[in-house]
Amino acid sequence: MKYSVVIPVYNEQEVLPLSYDRLKKVMDSLCDYELIFVDDGSRDNSLNLLRALAEKDNNVRVISFSRNFGHQEAVSAGMAASSGSAVIIIDCDLQDPPELIPQMIEKWQAGADIVYGRRLKRKGETVFKKSSARVYYKMLNVLGGQYIPANTGDFRLIDRKVCDALKLMPERNRFLRGMAAWAGFHAEPLDFIREERAAGQTKYSARKMLKLAGNGITAFSNKPLRMPLLIGMVLGLLSLTYFVFGIVFVFVRNWPVTHVLFAAVFLLLAALFIILGIFGLYLGRIYDEAKARPLYIIKEKINIDTEEP
Repeated sequence: MKYSVVIPVYNEQEVLPLSYDRLKKVMDSLCDYELIFVDDGSRDNSLNLLRALAEKDNNVRVISFSRNFGHQEAVSAGMAASSGSAVIIIDCDLQDPPELIPQMIEKWQAGADIVYGRRLKRKGETVFKKSSARVYYKMLNVLGGQYIPANTGDFRLIDRKVCDALKLMPERNRFLRGMAAWAGFHAEPLDFIREERAAGQTKYSARKMLKLAGNGITAFSNKPLRMPLLIGMVLGLLSLTYFVFGIVFVFVRNWPVTHVLFAAVFLLLAALFIILGIFGLYLGRIYDEAKARPLYIIKEKINIDTEEP
């Protein structure tokens, strides 16, 4: 039985040696395996460290992008190059403990197609990040077409058939945990306490988090497209009601006419901008898909003989 571990890397020179040591210790206790490190255009010494690891350890595979394409793209490249019967996705920062991999494998061997890590506690994260994550997952499950469990990330084990199914999905704006939920395979959680970063700084800026959140909503639901109609109807009714009462109060209580006009105009403008903004999100996705560019460009491969599909 062979296992593939996919590890996206972006400017992780401080934590990379420790991450490799802990992963190797865990995987050496199992049978055949491969560690697929995907360098997402790092600007520090990460790629040189990966080259050195691949030179001394034949189980290490390295894929290097020509530039930074993004976390989800890096994971997709690692999945495409994997050959194991099960694929484990884990970040390099060691917030998700590699020591949980054997427990994931046990659940997989018991019949689960997907085993996803579910965070009982998130150490080292701000109150804002924790609360915003809760709000986001509630919004996602209200607007989205598939149930995505809260307090989860990309730390998971997926069966080979799940990996092959995800590779068939060609969209450019990728949200892998949502794609896995959409695919509909049998999934089970593995609860754990998420640790603080072992070293270095987080590479997920607020902009990248917002982009991922937007992909998660717009990729799996068309409900936001229907929301402007409801918002427009409600605001139109309120505007009409206020306009009628305003006309009455103009004559009865001598209200200035400008108050009525300004209120009606601003309400209608607000509704218009909401509608245009939501349409813009979806038009942007159509634009990205229509370009049909590759998800990523590989600059270098080490210890990888097979071609990606």
